[in-house]
Amino acid sequence: MPTLKRAVVQRCETARPGLIRAVVRVDGGDAAAIAYEELTGPLAPGDAVIVNTTAVDLGLGSGGVHFVVAVEGREAGEPPAGHAMKLRYSPHQTAVGSIEDDAPAALDEGADLGGTPVVALGLHSALVPAAIGVRARFPAARIAYVMTDQGALAMAFSDTVAAARAAGLLDATITTGQAFGGELEAVNVFSGLAAARSAAAADVILAGMGPGNLGTASVLGFASIEAGVIVNAAAALAGVPVVVPRISFADTRDRHHGLSHHTVTTLGVAALARAHVAVPDLPAEEAALVEQRLAPLRARHEVVTVALGDVEALLAASPIPLRSMGRSFAEDPHFFRAAAAAGVRAASLAGASV
Repeated sequence: MPTLKRAVVQRCETARPGLIRAVVRVDGGDAAAIAYEELTGPLAPGDAVIVNTTAVDLGLGSGGVHFVVAVEGREAGEPPAGHAMKLRYSPHQTAVGSIEDDAPAALDEGADLGGTPVVALGLHSALVPAAIGVRARFPAARIAYVMTDQGALAMAFSDTVAAARAAGLLDATITTGQAFGGELEAVNVFSGLAAARSAAAADVILAGMGPGNLGTASVLGFASIEAGVIVNAAAALAGVPVVVPRISFADTRDRHHGLSHHTVTTLGVAALARAHVAVPDLPAEEAALVEQRLAPLRARHEVVTVALGDVEALLAASPIPLRSMGRSFAEDPHFFRAAAAAGVRAASLAGASV
């Protein structure tokens, strides 16, 4: 069960719409906390609050902060925005207005993606480099991000999304399933992709979880296997799936060194439709290691090598710091190069001159 404690807000500020950063006094000391205004309402210094301290107590990587559950003594809330429930059957279930209810006819028209490329990201840290790859080759492209519910459920938690939106790397955001807080809300990945095409008029769709990938010792037990579901949904809706391969030579774990088993398992087990797998050009020795794991998948998927050219400099000069698994672009360049390669490939499929 979660660890819940009483605390008192010392100071707070709205970091961006939907997200409040606070300092709370708990257990006799001050600690950082996050509140999602959609779930708790506003905060003010002096408010007595209940905070969830579970992740911090366990030393998990949720940003090193507590999460505000409720403000004591507050009973009234804002009227529901709609009747599509997110965080269903939990104490924080909340009603939102969904694209399915607000524009069903337009959504159904978007059920045919008409060849729109859909980039299955895998990790959230692939979002910015993939968008950089698209923008480098198709500057005028409308790029929509469809965030699934396999990582953080609140889009407001993502510093990456906020920064990418502000930098003009994303044109629209959509949250699907139990995830919430996008500019558009959708019930599932299929309708989220359709909304990206119909309501957001996307030329390229980037789809994947928010921050926080759950991995285990099991071959099948990792959250980013959902990339296979994204591939299947994109293909079923007449889109073109593009997969970001998880490539790293900085990760010393055998199952992730070179081409991660997450990519191999996703493409071999979960992705039933044929997808484009974009691999950046690599030095010979590293390319051979990646090919060793990719070779059995070539019959099922279209593996393409992508020359990045000037995109390399754009990654190095990214306005948003590139970081994945605690490593920067300089420390693990091929991870980010692979994501950018998928963006470049998507731009070419969308009709840009590459």
